[in-house]
Amino acid sequence: MEKEFDAVKEMRSIRKKLQKEYEKNPALRRKRLEQIRRKYRLTRRTKENTYH
Repeated sequence: MEKEFDAVKEMRSIRKKLQKEYEKNPALRRKRLEQIRRKYRLTRRTKENTYH
């Protein structure tokens, strides 16, 4: 039975496309991650701010 929309297949293709972009320009990955962190007010995990 053929699925109308295959989410797993779609995510794989998106990841593959992004991987190619970031291999060509690693700074782009860092820039996009920083934008996401600012947008959602996320902080990087360090030893000081992790809970164990």
